[in-house]
Amino acid sequence: MGTTLTIGKLAASAGVGRETIRYYERKGLLEEPPRSEAGYRHYPPDAVDRLRFIHRAQELGFTLAEITELLGLRIDEVSACGAVEARARAKLATVADKIDDLRRIGDALERLVQKCEAREPTSDCPILEQLEDRS
Repeated sequence: MGTTLTIGKLAASAGVGRETIRYYERKGLLEEPPRSEAGYRHYPPDAVDRLRFIHRAQELGFTLAEITELLGLRIDEVSACGAVEARARAKLATVADKIDDLRRIGDALERLVQKCEAREPTSDCPILEQLEDRS
């Protein structure tokens, strides 16, 4: 087992925590590795690449379920790149929707802040009134 990595070395190499690795194992994103007689996990060197792939995909906003699909497509050499592209386009549309939502939220907050007269007592605060509005 000279070319394998312990969980600590894997975590350091991939830039993630040990609990993250265990979590990915429980979610099926990373295979649980064989253990030594002492009970230590011994990961193959390619586990670093897999963890980095998962991390990069998460940074792009992919959920763990979506990452599982991407990993399946990555392994399946018969799958067309178009399948990955379709998932990326769907994620891009989701991101665009979220950006639109955040802009609307930002605009609403901006209007409330402009209405606010900071020297008034909080009982007259338009921001608090808007948040309490039950209509």
